[in-house]
Amino acid sequence: QVHLVESGGGLVQPGGSLRLSCAASGSIASIVAMGWYRQAPGKQREFVSAITNSGNTHYAHSVEARFTISRDNAENTVYLQMNSLKLEDTAVYYCNSKADTGGPAWTDYWGQGTQVTVSS
Repeated sequence: QVHLVESGGGLVQPGGSLRLSCAASGSIASIVAMGWYRQAPGKQREFVSAITNSGNTHYAHSVEARFTISRDNAENTVYLQMNSLKLEDTAVYYCNSKADTGGPAWTDYWGQGTQVTVSS
């Protein structure tokens, strides 16, 4: 079992910046990748960014060049630095971890979500 706790959301003006944090605990050794998804009102949850254990990063087209994902392995924490925020970035952001639990597919774990609101 992996437990994820997000922090860092809030209200920011367009063009501003926020940094989200996600601290993992529990079966840390089983984690193969961590990342972020978001869900805006009335829309499906969508992928934002991910980072693998080897440090490979992936971004949704809508956020690349504006968002940067990083991780601190010593603290078991992943960060999402969000710059040049736009109104359409408003959503609940969820931390995700993919863990190898021995089954045919990785197991997804989710944080409780943190609200990011971009508004003037």
